[in-house]
Amino acid sequence: MQDYEYQAGFGNQFQTEALPGALPKVQNTPHFAPYGLYTEQINGSSFTVPRNHNLRTWVYKIHPATMQGPSVPYTQNKNFISDFFSRENVEVSASQPRWKPFDPPTSKEVDFINGIGTLCGSGEPSISTGLAIHIYSANADMKNRAFINSDGDFLIIPQQGSLDIQTELGKLYIKPNEFAVIPRGIHFKVNLVDNPNKVCRGYILEVYGGHFELPDLGPIGANGLANPRDFMYPVACYEHIDNVEYKIIQKFQGQLFEAAKNHSPFDVVSWHGNYAPYKYDLEKFCPVSAVLFDHPDPSIFSVLTCKSNTPGTAVCDFVVFPPRYIVMENTFRPASFHRNCMSEFVGSITDTFDLDDHALRPGGASLHHVMVPHGPDSNSTAAELIRKEDRVFKIPPNNFSFMFESMFQLRTTKWSMSQETMFDRNAFGHWKDIKIHFDPTKRDLIPE
Repeated sequence: MQDYEYQAGFGNQFQTEALPGALPKVQNTPHFAPYGLYTEQINGSSFTVPRNHNLRTWVYKIHPATMQGPSVPYTQNKNFISDFFSRENVEVSASQPRWKPFDPPTSKEVDFINGIGTLCGSGEPSISTGLAIHIYSANADMKNRAFINSDGDFLIIPQQGSLDIQTELGKLYIKPNEFAVIPRGIHFKVNLVDNPNKVCRGYILEVYGGHFELPDLGPIGANGLANPRDFMYPVACYEHIDNVEYKIIQKFQGQLFEAAKNHSPFDVVSWHGNYAPYKYDLEKFCPVSAVLFDHPDPSIFSVLTCKSNTPGTAVCDFVVFPPRYIVMENTFRPASFHRNCMSEFVGSITDTFDLDDHALRPGGASLHHVMVPHGPDSNSTAAELIRKEDRVFKIPPNNFSFMFESMFQLRTTKWSMSQETMFDRNAFGHWKDIKIHFDPTKRDLIPE
């Protein structure tokens, strides 16, 4: 594996150069940039947002980004959906959808972009409102192709196979139990590494409005959960390749386009700013939980949040269920039966010990719609009710699952509901055998 260098600290103002002196001093737009480079600004927020929310990066690159051919429709992936207002794309269902792990492609080469399939979402990117949840499944590198998303930020969670993500601001390496965030407007491509079978699979959360932030800690204090120092940003790393055909795939207003360049887009020699891709290792997450009794709400496991205009309500929270000690006394320890005003999308990275749905396997997913009841399945409920001891238990290492929790009601795509070998139409059956113990004559009844 090649060496990867990083800068640490969530949202910091970074500066990095791949050649000595390539970053201008004092000013952003000198008359003559070092090494004959061109200057370009990438803005992730409007110019006039409050300064502590301003996101922008200055890049110094070999070619201006404008040097490319005309955009034409890209038609090689019809399963990459962004418009959830259109009934042409979606199927509304009030059931509890569940998907089995998606099989990697085998009959032909499929790269990261062509391997994206949309499961569900809400809204539409042209009004900067909503989100989409995708899976990806690929067996090939992107080669001389790059992707740029005008619609939203990508949060990429590998479940099988490690990824080399080359961005115009530098390189990221992520493996299962890590994730990366690629802000909108940043060119990137994905290659498969450390994987002799050339197979990868994972999840993507795409948010159309706002950006990901660290959640407020409130009474937890100044430390805990995902610590800012553990977020890693790339250093400048450029390639100077001319006279080559490069395809740029762009998503704009939910549609895919392609344009040609005669050079590599990964030609940024230096940059400074706070709008950049980053990665995080979920094994560094510092959980807090109940230490005496009762089951806490999953919001205490929030890694990142994309805030809405309503305080305390998220466009989407990214929540991880990590290894930790379970110590609560006199408590029904699995997650309780639940109806929620938020949508809950659950996926499994390495194991499902911490989930109330043990039919869900790594690489699969389930969706708990707004106010649709969900909770521990029949087997989990029965096992918990016959447990006699309040012993301390540690969830084993390498057990990671996650949840995307959103204020939006999510619509499933027709494609995701039509995958006969992947879509589980019998999810409701996992609760049908729950035993009823009610006896009005025995207040202190303990099930046998």
